[in-house]
Amino acid sequence: MTTTDDQSATSQHGACAGFAERFTSIRHNVERVIRGKSDVIHLLVLALVCDGHVLVEDVPGVGKTSLGKALARSVDGRFGRVQFTPDLLPTDVTGMSVWNRSDESFEFRPGPIFSDVLLADEINRASPKTQSALLEAMAERQVTSDGVTHQVGSPFMVIATQNPIEHEGTYALPEAQLDRFLMRVSIGYPAREAEQTILESQGGTSQAVDALPPVVTAAEVREMSDSIENVYVAPALRSYLLDLAEATRRHGSLSLGLSPRGILALQRVARAQAASQGRTYATPDDVKALGRVVMPHRLLVTPEVRMRGVTPTDVVTEILDGVPVPRPESN
Repeated sequence: MTTTDDQSATSQHGACAGFAERFTSIRHNVERVIRGKSDVIHLLVLALVCDGHVLVEDVPGVGKTSLGKALARSVDGRFGRVQFTPDLLPTDVTGMSVWNRSDESFEFRPGPIFSDVLLADEINRASPKTQSALLEAMAERQVTSDGVTHQVGSPFMVIATQNPIEHEGTYALPEAQLDRFLMRVSIGYPAREAEQTILESQGGTSQAVDALPPVVTAAEVREMSDSIENVYVAPALRSYLLDLAEATRRHGSLSLGLSPRGILALQRVARAQAASQGRTYATPDDVKALGRVVMPHRLLVTPEVRMRGVTPTDVVTEILDGVPVPRPESN
């Protein structure tokens, strides 16, 4: 190895160490107010630094709003929240142009989507037209109003929620929109010890979140996002990702397999996982650990299999267990 190679490797190790330090700071800061959910917090911080969006399927009252607000405050970002309802208009999310009498011109008033972290509560209650307005911002990082395009800043993360129990008056999210979410997670009820801590604090989570200090800046989050591309992915690991994708497309229980966007998402989040642990290279374990939250919502089981109670998560577990991983020496 040449001197230049040595310097490059040292620089890369230093960058990953800095990434891991900032990542841990964000995670620990959120954990100060969100008790007993370190795994979920870890996933949401991964999504944030990956410029990704998260779909949270869970019952009301488990701390989704507090989690989003704590994440935004930790990175010194703006937090926005929209309660999706059947009568919600696209302009209620994106903003609109209003007449300014002072200079006799139309002026764009940005909506809540121009936030660093946006909580889209009960997204499946909005009409498909409103969902489409959100889709443009999620996919293209821009909003078009009256023929004028307005760029959404960075970081930009949508945390969308939907109730998995109550489906009356809801609109199913189309596959195109589901594919825009980096991952789908469930927060779940807190452990008994964590819930006891919540009770002892007399339900003061909202006040604690509002007082949470930032630990990194938005510019530092952008640096973290840019540095993910420097994490090495071996050819054998890329081949493993392709094997996983092909397995979903050939599987008899699936009518819709993993898209190329899904493969790219899994590779990116595996890189971020490696960087969060101070490594300069991704491993099959990174892929397997995150495949269960990145892949299932992008897949569609056949009606016959669905009637038997088989879910996309069950199929993904079978595929991850069945597809051979690269040998250690291949990495």
